[in-house]
Amino acid sequence: MKLQLALDLVDTKGAIEVVKEVGEYVDVVEIGTPVIINEGLHAVKAVKDAFPNIDILADLKVMDAGAYEVSVAAKAGASIVTILAAAEDVTIKGAVAEAKKLGKQILVDMIAVKDLAGRAKELDALGVDYICVHTGYDGQAEGENPMAALKVIKDNVKNSKTAVAGGIKLDTIESVVAAKPDLVIVGGGITGADDKVAAAKKFRELVK
Repeated sequence: MKLQLALDLVDTKGAIEVVKEVGEYVDVVEIGTPVIINEGLHAVKAVKDAFPNIDILADLKVMDAGAYEVSVAAKAGASIVTILAAAEDVTIKGAVAEAKKLGKQILVDMIAVKDLAGRAKELDALGVDYICVHTGYDGQAEGENPMAALKVIKDNVKNSKTAVAGGIKLDTIESVVAAKPDLVIVGGGITGADDKVAAAKKFRELVK
């Protein structure tokens, strides 16, 4: 089980400062969609240049031109690129093929998908690396819990790994770990903590 740090509400400089503090406790650093929207893929490159031994996920949430967008994210230093499960199969196929060619990985974000079981089977057959249960900011505000969705996905995939994201805190991480996803994605649970290092260290202990 790996731990991913999601950086959404920072700029590039802020991202680098956070990773300096807690990078030794995480396996993957996510440059979130808000950062990429505000600063572009140079944010991915800057963090990768600063921490060449850490895997970087570029949360592009690709919906079209899958192969092209994966190629430019990989060029910027991303090891993993996200694509939305709602994208057309041909787009996902292109993204997967490009990622495999470049030695990178694809994480599919299941946000807003209604037929979790059916789409998980289709994505698994398309060869994606990770399928991620994602409770977005708005869903979190409505009290959504991703654990039931994670179980559905785990029950319907044979090859793809699973990931879970959305509002995971220290007081909920044990139930997440018990569900045995392959990748646990934590944002504010670390970045919003009074002591980021202590929080990251505790998450690392619990995830491992």
